[in-house]
Amino acid sequence: MVTSVAFAPELLERADDLSALGERLNAVSESGQGRLVLVSGEAGVGKTTIVRRFCSGESTPVLWGDCDPLYTPRPLGPLYAMADEGGEELRAALARGVMPHEVVAALADEMRNGLPTIFVLEDLHWADEATLDVLRLLCRRLDSLNALVVGTFRDDELDRAPLLRIVLGEIAPGRGARLKLAPLSRDAVTQLAEPHGTDPVELYRKTAGNPFFVVEALAAGGDEVPDTVRDAVFARVARMSPAAADLLAAVAVAPPQAEFWLLEALVGPDLHALEECVTTGILRGDAAGVTFRHELARLAVEGSIAPNRKLELHRAALAALASPPSGRPDLARLAHHAESAGDAEAVIRYAPAAAAAAASVGAHREATAQYARALRFGPQVDGDQRAEWLELQSRECYLTDQYDEGIAALREAAALRRASGDTLREANDLRRLGGFCWCPGRIEEAERAARDAVELLEELPPSRELAAAYLQRSFLATVGSRSGEAIGWAQRALAVAEELADRETLLEARARIAEHEGPDALEAVQQEAARAGLRDLYADIFVPLAGISVEHHQHDAAERFLSIGMSHCSERGFELFRLYLLKSRAELELQQGRWSEAAETAESVLRVPRTSTTPRIVSLVVLGLVRARRGDPGYGEAFEEARALAEPTGELLRIGPVAAARAEAAWLNGDHDRVVEATERSFQLAVELDAAWWVGNLAVWRRRAGFDDGTLPRAPEPYALELIGHPVAAAKRWRQLGCPYESALALAQADTPDDLQSAYNELQRLEAKPAARLVAQRLRDVGARVSRGPRPSTRQNPANLTTRELEVLTLVAQGLRNADVAKQLFLSEKTVGHHVSAILTKLDVRTRGEAVAAGARLGVLPRNGPI
Repeated sequence: MVTSVAFAPELLERADDLSALGERLNAVSESGQGRLVLVSGEAGVGKTTIVRRFCSGESTPVLWGDCDPLYTPRPLGPLYAMADEGGEELRAALARGVMPHEVVAALADEMRNGLPTIFVLEDLHWADEATLDVLRLLCRRLDSLNALVVGTFRDDELDRAPLLRIVLGEIAPGRGARLKLAPLSRDAVTQLAEPHGTDPVELYRKTAGNPFFVVEALAAGGDEVPDTVRDAVFARVARMSPAAADLLAAVAVAPPQAEFWLLEALVGPDLHALEECVTTGILRGDAAGVTFRHELARLAVEGSIAPNRKLELHRAALAALASPPSGRPDLARLAHHAESAGDAEAVIRYAPAAAAAAASVGAHREATAQYARALRFGPQVDGDQRAEWLELQSRECYLTDQYDEGIAALREAAALRRASGDTLREANDLRRLGGFCWCPGRIEEAERAARDAVELLEELPPSRELAAAYLQRSFLATVGSRSGEAIGWAQRALAVAEELADRETLLEARARIAEHEGPDALEAVQQEAARAGLRDLYADIFVPLAGISVEHHQHDAAERFLSIGMSHCSERGFELFRLYLLKSRAELELQQGRWSEAAETAESVLRVPRTSTTPRIVSLVVLGLVRARRGDPGYGEAFEEARALAEPTGELLRIGPVAAARAEAAWLNGDHDRVVEATERSFQLAVELDAAWWVGNLAVWRRRAGFDDGTLPRAPEPYALELIGHPVAAAKRWRQLGCPYESALALAQADTPDDLQSAYNELQRLEAKPAARLVAQRLRDVGARVSRGPRPSTRQNPANLTTRELEVLTLVAQGLRNADVAKQLFLSEKTVGHHVSAILTKLDVRTRGEAVAAGARLGVLPRNGPI
């Protein structure tokens, strides 16, 4: 909503923070380009207060939205709040139930005016998936937005907000500024305590300088400082009138905001006690309704309400919200109150509808949670109805990469269908179960479920479900590198689809066949899917399009597919497809020699634990290879984790990358026996399956290690040229494909000093120190002098640190520990440890203090750290 914020008393120790916000807004005014500020800190540290104070001092439009502290938040809840007093474009877009990218387009229209707009999303740790997509998309359009985007969140709750961690990891580096609010100092607490005659030492000891707790403790009065925030709030409420306490209870059970008409339904038409609640500072209000000044206070009050009174309030809220005075009922709020009221019938009525509404705007995680809510409250519903909810829930789990939940849902659904004698739907659930089990690497279960589905369906008349089961068998054969079998199953599906005149299934079958024909054929099918309005199929096809293009080193095509596919899947909430595209992007950047970017992309996949193993395996391999090629520590751990995930599957798709990476690392270390050991199983499997690119990749490493069994495997040209003894020609072909490292390694197999020197120079440029050392030794072996020309990157960065390592060193220089650095950069503590180890190695120092001193001496530490 467009809001005006009342002035608050002078804020202590926040002048620099307010100044930083002002500087960002001035930058927007001067450039016309957007800026982002992420305000973080613990609960009660004053994030809302400082942002409201900042907004109140600016004569510019403010769009303000609070994320909902509901068990399952309303999709796009903060945006609906903005729309109440915002422009027509935003209201119209939300009324149509549009996707996040369309909401962003409407917001962009709102921001096209003379003054820059301040766009605030409060409490992102509670944000729903669709709202986070809006934030992510807005940040991608910052250059074209006349707006300051401000997001606030509790950084001590990121472990419970994995999706927010992903988004922050994507938008934080280079996209904006971080403003981390610290608790008040002992001096500030003393200054606040003095007018109240409160012991400042005891106040600081119990509050640790948390501003909200300090204010509540002082407001509670009395001789003793309360031990907790809850105690302070209780002491404050205890002095209020019974009518005010009753009204506080009503507001507490009605997050995110209690509208005035709702309060009247909960406590009656007499709201005179509202003034007492607002003037004492516990509640704040505007034209739309009232809410607690802080969620900590709401939780304290809610926790104190007697169970029977709480039940009455939830039941009253449920009845009132079912027939709001204007607009459509809010299904997510209704489902929330229905569950809190223990009203199973109402949960069953509202939760599935809320799930469908959430899915329609791309909030698939919230849809999953709403189906789970309905299933918890509906164990006695008709078996077919329960099976349908389970099937719908599993689809949302698939799109959000929640496979354990999805597999459990499909198993139960299949059992219910079997019990009711519905063989067709039972088989269809088994077919889908095959796809679910494959992603986390449960290959035997996947094959068994898919096989059982086909056997059941072939006993029935030809159906769409039968064609889909054939396609599942085709998919499993494709990812198992069994090309002939995959095409055979897809052709059977095609025949059924043609018989049924089923256009969607027909296109899916053609897509499966086209995967084995090449990107051009597959892209043609994708365009047909777009024209037919098949949104899921269109998005799904980006995964093989990008994967095949990267595998075949067709970089221009891969760049195009990844750019369009990432944008499309992000806008529409296809988290699973986006995960696979990120994996392919990391591979592409590695091939192109953009190693820092490859490591960043791989880390974005690894940052939050996932169920799908293939993207994690490949990302671990990419990250390990970047470390191994640069001579940094930590590559062995990455390879071992990838190996542990890949080996049980037995699939070349997963074990091949790990084998090639381990072989390369062994070769760089001069351990040729381990090269052969690392590649033996994968190489034999690749030959057996006639997987030409993997045959060539693994064969070349074996040849470089001196292993030659006298055979010449069939391999694509760059590998084949080196295998038949033409390394210079192989290097030229790799250059043409845009793979500088592979080109340099091929050229390093030549014998002439000029070729070896060229290989050495390229490896130096790439900062591939281990390989460069090997080539330097070969130059010496042939009696040539090693020419060490300066590297451009080294001239610009004498320490040879990556962008991420520079960020880590900057924060280390500020005295932050690894855990604190991890929170600042949205990385795991283990990853930060690897970066610190790499920094010490590159700077040739032993301690963090020595690293900071070396960084300052070399001039690589920025003069001013992040705000």
